[in-house]
Amino acid sequence: MEIRKCDSSYKGISVPFSYETDEYYDLEIKENQFTFIKKKCDVPMKKGFDFHLLEDWNEDPVLYGVFEEEKMIGFIEINKEWNQRLRIVNLYVQKEYRRNHLGSQLMEIAFQEAAQQNCRAVVLETQSCNTKAISFYQAMGFEIIGFDTLCYSNSDIENKEIRIEMARKCSNHCE
Repeated sequence: MEIRKCDSSYKGISVPFSYETDEYYDLEIKENQFTFIKKKCDVPMKKGFDFHLLEDWNEDPVLYGVFEEEKMIGFIEINKEWNQRLRIVNLYVQKEYRRNHLGSQLMEIAFQEAAQQNCRAVVLETQSCNTKAISFYQAMGFEIIGFDTLCYSNSDIENKEIRIEMARKCSNHCE
């Protein structure tokens, strides 16, 4: 397998993504104090959506793919934000190739890009019900830096799907 930078010919490619979870992080609010508590679902949740690579809203995106021969089996899409942060827009590894450290290798590319571009942090978005992804990001050094309870609908808390922002500070950047 090989990881390589991809050109704009991948623009617009649709990627179906899905996962199933029996856990979620519930947001508990008490006197303006916010805590995420991991809980079991009454019924396992199935989540799925399609996303497109290198979309127009994503300013100056960079895409790295993991290839098995000429077949792309995973990728990371990143961009540098105006505030000296590197955003991971998409991180994906096909289901049958997961648990082979490909996600970690793609993350390392993002960290290298962040260092080369003198970014102060690497940031990403995930959902409170994507507990496996949250565990992976935490293992990679990310921490929760914020959340949005109205990102996906007006019922995100009830739907157990809150947008969570996570970040890892870059060690090469002096504050």
